[in-house]
Amino acid sequence: MRLLAPALLTAAVVLSACGTTEAPSSAPSQSAGEPVTVTDSRGKEVTLDSPATKVVALEWAEAETVASLGVMPVGVADVAGYRTWDSASPLADDVKDVGKRNEPSVDSIVALDPDLVIMPKGRDETLAGQLEQYVPVVVTEASDASGNLDRLREDTRMIAKAIGRSAEAEQLLSEMDAAFADGRAAVEAKGATGTPFVMADGWLEGSTVAIRPFGKGSLVSEAAEAVGLKNAWTGEVDPQWGLGATDVEGLTALTDPKTFLVYSASEDDVFTTGLAGNPVWQRLPFVVNKKVVKLEPGTWTFGGPRSVIAIAEQFVKAATA
Repeated sequence: MRLLAPALLTAAVVLSACGTTEAPSSAPSQSAGEPVTVTDSRGKEVTLDSPATKVVALEWAEAETVASLGVMPVGVADVAGYRTWDSASPLADDVKDVGKRNEPSVDSIVALDPDLVIMPKGRDETLAGQLEQYVPVVVTEASDASGNLDRLREDTRMIAKAIGRSAEAEQLLSEMDAAFADGRAAVEAKGATGTPFVMADGWLEGSTVAIRPFGKGSLVSEAAEAVGLKNAWTGEVDPQWGLGATDVEGLTALTDPKTFLVYSASEDDVFTTGLAGNPVWQRLPFVVNKKVVKLEPGTWTFGGPRSVIAIAEQFVKAATA
């Protein structure tokens, strides 16, 4: 899989969530017979005759969130990719694939006769208009490096309102906050508050390993900072996703011996196969000190609250080992 959402590079990305998942509840927390209106990231008011029960999600974070709130999507873009990269909220076997995340099939979506399509901001600008000829569409913010956890809360609440699961959303967000609080306490008890970290994913470009650091403002960084850790990457990042670009030589700027590296690779693990024999890599402090941690397969670094919980827990484990 090559990451579509982050608008920095055309590269492979990270895995996604571990964590606990509960069987979706069939009983909504809001009345099924009442109209519901949400205002999406476009500033557009979208009114549904009743909370949506047949939902198509065109991005994995949105699919994860819908499933986490107790409504199994009827359709998801790139179902196989979701099952590889996002294990936070597993999809049912009968969820239909509606095409690629950057190029979903309008015909496949419409054929499912959904009540609602949820898609992220920044995709094909004409797609929402095409779909709205047949079905209501809400567009999430998807990412904002000026405040990604706040953005996540807003997206989650908007999705929840549209599907009649606002009470479930508040419970889910409370679980996320509790995970942060527990993580901070564990980090503090270990004397590890303020420990520097660097988070990255990567891929091969010919024989060279391209590395994408997750800088301040990325969702992963905000989750790690929420448990008391400090992002050591200070290079330039993009304003939406908080992602940068470097190579192994660029990592030599990270000289603090307390720094640990976390990386993701649900498919090709270039940090093992592409860098194992690299002399620059072998001299990096976190490699020398054996402070390199791979996120569990299925930990999606651009996901919903359950993915964020999984990320926070793994960072705490790494910092307190």
